[in-house]
Amino acid sequence: MLARPFRLTRGTDYRSVVRRGVRCGGARVITSMLATGEAREPRFGFIISKQVGTAVIRNTVRRRLKAVCARVIADVPEGTDVVIRALPASATATFAELDADVTRCLARLSRERASA
Repeated sequence: MLARPFRLTRGTDYRSVVRRGVRCGGARVITSMLATGEAREPRFGFIISKQVGTAVIRNTVRRRLKAVCARVIADVPEGTDVVIRALPASATATFAELDADVTRCLARLSRERASA
């Protein structure tokens, strides 16, 4: 579970990450990352629309994504905001598949950020 300091809570924060951040897409999720330059913990936000499925399925996907992010939080650079948008294919994905997609995208976006 992600503690409060590690979560995005404002709509303006979500909007800025999605619009100005770098993006990595996959079959199940789209990950957007924005380096803010602030000295604080990385923050994560999740967008799971009704296209993913019923409320039970959406909450299951959200809990799995939160668990993945809690596991990889040490690998995300300080002061980074991350938004993960679940696609309809994430409804049938296993935890391992979601974990592979998210970690692949976070690693790629961190490399791009370091090289820039």
